[in-house]
Amino acid sequence: MGSINNFYAYAVIIMNKDGKIIYSNVYHDSFQRKQQPCETCQNNNGNILELYPDLKHSRNTLSSYLKNGRLTFKKKQVLKDYKGKQIEINSLNIPIIHGREIIGVVSLIQHCNGISNFDRDDVRKSVNILDYTTHCEFPAPIYNFNDIITNNEDMLQNIERAKVISNKVSSILIYGETGTGKELFASAIHNHSSRRGKPFIVQNCAAIPETLIESLFFGTTKGAFTGAIDKPGLFESANQGTLFLDEIHSMPVNLQAKLLRVLQDGIIRRVGSSKERKVDVRIITAMNIDPLKAVKEGSLRRDLFYRLNVASLKLIPLRERKKDIPLYVEHFIRYYNHKFSKKVVGVTNKVKELFEAYDWPGNVREIQHAIEASVAVAGHGKIDIRHLPVYLIEKIDSPKEAGSIEKEAVKKAIETTQPLRDTIENFERSIIIKVLEKAGGNVSQAADKLKITRQSLHYKLNKYNITCRRY
Repeated sequence: MGSINNFYAYAVIIMNKDGKIIYSNVYHDSFQRKQQPCETCQNNNGNILELYPDLKHSRNTLSSYLKNGRLTFKKKQVLKDYKGKQIEINSLNIPIIHGREIIGVVSLIQHCNGISNFDRDDVRKSVNILDYTTHCEFPAPIYNFNDIITNNEDMLQNIERAKVISNKVSSILIYGETGTGKELFASAIHNHSSRRGKPFIVQNCAAIPETLIESLFFGTTKGAFTGAIDKPGLFESANQGTLFLDEIHSMPVNLQAKLLRVLQDGIIRRVGSSKERKVDVRIITAMNIDPLKAVKEGSLRRDLFYRLNVASLKLIPLRERKKDIPLYVEHFIRYYNHKFSKKVVGVTNKVKELFEAYDWPGNVREIQHAIEASVAVAGHGKIDIRHLPVYLIEKIDSPKEAGSIEKEAVKKAIETTQPLRDTIENFERSIIIKVLEKAGGNVSQAADKLKITRQSLHYKLNKYNITCRRY
């Protein structure tokens, strides 16, 4: 990838997500004289794929920009227009993001002959993109504090605290259960700080093999190992910006020591190199467990915890702020109505009751996916129980079913004066049968629901003479 510093654009095309040209302008006569891009784009009702048909078969298609949501710089891209004429261009393609949806692309186009063919007056007429970093393979953060939906007092205090510390400390530790919005807070902090406009790089420490972590974080030097090339790591790529490390306690302890040195000295060294490089990176880390518990268990170094915990935020799970549930329901219905072109107007009272009774272990992410599925199924009117994901109905109903089983077992024991041991075994047998039915006879799924091992379940099936069949 070539550098895009001092990129002078001679033509601008703005397209919607379908490739329809909604705006175009030419900033240099050479495109019109030489029939370069935008000569045929003066009619803003055209489609880019009609003007340049071979984009459909190119790896650099509009759809790829819309799919990955990343700013991309394409150097010396060879295209043929609808007349069959070949052109060679450099292009800077910037996604247009509204909320969390990519709705279009802005393409800044430059003729490959470069600016040397034109005089300085021509250059001044061009659109100049100055001092943009070369880290264009990383998407920009799209969340701000206004995107955090809550009326909970503790969460509102978290927002105010995050705003205050965004420019005052170097390291921030965010912890909370899965789906509580840790990355959202990290993105908002970056956008609220003086580092906004600089790289914001996200890395889940649990998602990469241990053997690759060091080279990924610190970069590699050509010849360091077979296939190694000169490549910057995440710290170099995030220079002057923010590096968000999720599930930091999943990083091997020996590498946590190297991370500690970077935090203290701001110095990294690529794998296979003796050269030290200075970096200026703001570190935001996140964990889905209490950090003190991670320290106690040995998954997080104590000295690293103290260095990361310059400031911390504890995000509240949804089950402890259930007054926020209606806010999320309304927000996600509105969002997916727009995305799917549906006309859902709310949820029934029964669904409200179920949502209130459910503990939401997946928190906001889970309720978002539940509403997404329900809006797609319902289409219009109110979301009823039948529109909810099947797994959610089962989870919500299972405590009631277990309670009814228990009541029936106790009632039977009293009426027949069974021994306590027989009562317990009958109760256990009834629960296993019910769970197996729910799991469709799948022993692994049933064991998971019962929170026991597959071997333990097989033992109980033999003990109670339960035939496992597909229901």
